[in-house]
Amino acid sequence: MKQPDSSLQANDNVTQAKNALGKLHFSVSQALSHPTEQTLAQAENRLAHTEQAVEQARASLGPQGVELAEELLAEDKSRLAALKTQGKRSER
Repeated sequence: MKQPDSSLQANDNVTQAKNALGKLHFSVSQALSHPTEQTLAQAENRLAHTEQAVEQARASLGPQGVELAEELLAEDKSRLAALKTQGKRSER
């Protein structure tokens, strides 16, 4: 049985969000272990991309369909914020 286009799009959005979350986690971990301007900027860019991917998945599935993705996003966002705060303290 052929799936409707909207179902295929929802699956694609979920896959993109899942991939983006994995890349974000790696990027934030990289910035934590090697805190340079470049790794921090890469993590920031990855965060923006991941937020967009999760938002697209939310639009396709609704809020209940992306709860775990939002939790994982919030966790890495918090880790990145802590790193930025730590970096600002060490610059003083």
